[in-house]
Amino acid sequence: MIELEIQGLSESRKGLLIEVGRLVLASGFALQRQRLMQGEHGILLSVIVRGPSRARRTLEAALDGCDRFISVKLFPYTEDEPRPHFAISHKRTRPAVMAPPAPVGPVVTPVVPVATPSPGVALPVAATAAEPEAAGPVATPVVASPPAPRQASSPEPEFEFIQPTPRAPAPAKSVETALFVELVALAPDEAAVDKALQDLEHDYPRVLPQLLALQHAVAADAREPSLALAGRRMGTWVFGREYALDGGLDLREAVERLGIPALRALVEADQQGMQLHIHDSPLCAEDGQSGCSFFSGFLQGLLEPAIAPGTLSIFPVCCRSYGAGECVLAISD
Repeated sequence: MIELEIQGLSESRKGLLIEVGRLVLASGFALQRQRLMQGEHGILLSVIVRGPSRARRTLEAALDGCDRFISVKLFPYTEDEPRPHFAISHKRTRPAVMAPPAPVGPVVTPVVPVATPSPGVALPVAATAAEPEAAGPVATPVVASPPAPRQASSPEPEFEFIQPTPRAPAPAKSVETALFVELVALAPDEAAVDKALQDLEHDYPRVLPQLLALQHAVAADAREPSLALAGRRMGTWVFGREYALDGGLDLREAVERLGIPALRALVEADQQGMQLHIHDSPLCAEDGQSGCSFFSGFLQGLLEPAIAPGTLSIFPVCCRSYGAGECVLAISD
């Protein structure tokens, strides 16, 4: 047996998980987990499947022929090394423009040299004021003041571009790359399950409020195991109360005579072949928090005594908590 990861890019999500689930089951694989995301170029689908290695080419051909995909790829799946979706686009952040550094050190004022007069050239009056006054009238030489330096014609002012104060770059919007966040599964919380089912005889079939309270009362990583345990106990109890005489059935007959009527007592459901479609499951209303483990456990506890010594497997094909329009469970022996 091998585990593979299907990564696909599609234009729309409506019915996508259901259609891919059917292709996977028809190719001999079972769905383990699935996820839908809104990407920049369309809907990103990621599905983990498990099945025989000899059926890989059959699955690849079925996916390549599915017109729901713009592009689809199949990879070996390794739990310790999650693979980013091939169609994810990361936006690059432009580097901030840095202002030029301020000058460091003291400001040096340029020294303008003063020219020394040549011999025979009269100095200005101010320069001879300290000389002793000579007898008699002395003609004060008229010294022409040096011509003022000619002002160079100033060029027309250029436009000055005021640079705004650089701001820290905004963090780039990144698309989630870890498509599957795995919780370490704990053992079911048996005390919480016992409390939820303590009045089962009086509460059934109006048990959804107790189940909703159960899934919020236990730890996050014990939620699905606790719901599955509650489902198995309830299914076994329903079989003993209502179907104890119905034994030795084949799987399809057991699903039609026991599974569908018992499931419809809890939620709106219908059967399509060996797939059970659950509409508007209240246990799967929150994003990423599937309650399908309860329904799988319920059907397991209900059907296993009816088909004994046969066995059955129940696989979640898709769930509304991951973006599907309805929850679908596939049943096989």
